[in-house]
Amino acid sequence: QVQLVESGGGLVQAGGSLRLSCGASGGTFSDYAMGWFRQAPGKEREFVAAINWNGGTTDYANSVKGRFTISRDNAKNTVYLQMNSLKPEDTAVYYCARNRYNRVQGARRSYDNWGQGTQVTVSS
Repeated sequence: QVQLVESGGGLVQAGGSLRLSCGASGGTFSDYAMGWFRQAPGKEREFVAAINWNGGTTDYANSVKGRFTISRDNAKNTVYLQMNSLKPEDTAVYYCARNRYNRVQGARRSYDNWGQGTQVTVSS
């Protein structure tokens, strides 16, 4: 069973940047595709980005394309989300998760081993 812990969230002004990290333990991290999701107050958890096992394939939600970059370092058992040009509408709790089918996809039901989340707040 893989345990995931997110970090790097915080308060930033619009136009600023943050880098989120998701550290994994207790499993074979490099065997699986990983994803980032986010959930704003009163809204459903939504897909943000995903990456395959070696970083060669990525996918993004349209709302973050060109601003966010997902990457991973299998030697450190960590997946990252670099967020640039942040907007107030990016405010949410951000979660990482493992894709149980080892696929780069946005369907929330395909993910498991969710972390506890890290809060990102973007002020206008």
